[in-house]
Amino acid sequence: MIQVKEELDIHKGTYTLFFIHSPFCGTCHVARKMLDTIEELWGKEVFYDINAPLFPDMMQTYKVESVPCLLVLKENEVCEKIYAFHSVPNMLEVVKKYT
Repeated sequence: MIQVKEELDIHKGTYTLFFIHSPFCGTCHVARKMLDTIEELWGKEVFYDINAPLFPDMMQTYKVESVPCLLVLKENEVCEKIYAFHSVPNMLEVVKKYT
C-alpha cells in the first residue's frame, strides 16, 4: 500500500482508492490483509493507506463514518464508501470496477 503522510494531488480522470483505518482497530487489520492479498495478486500497489486519526479534516470532508473504510474518489468526488469488506473475492470484484 502507498503510505500517505500529507495531502495528495489526485490525478484527474482516474479513480483513487483509499484504505482508511485506525491502528487500534482489529477489524482494520483483517481488512488490510484482504487488500494486501489483492495487491499481491495484481503485483502492484492499488490502495492509498490513510491512518484516520492523522487526517481528521479528510474524515470530515468525505463524511467517513467508521473504520475500516474503502473510500473511492474520482476527481475529489465520492464514488463509493465501503465499510463491510466480507471476503477477498468480494473485495476483488468491488475493486475491479475502479482499476
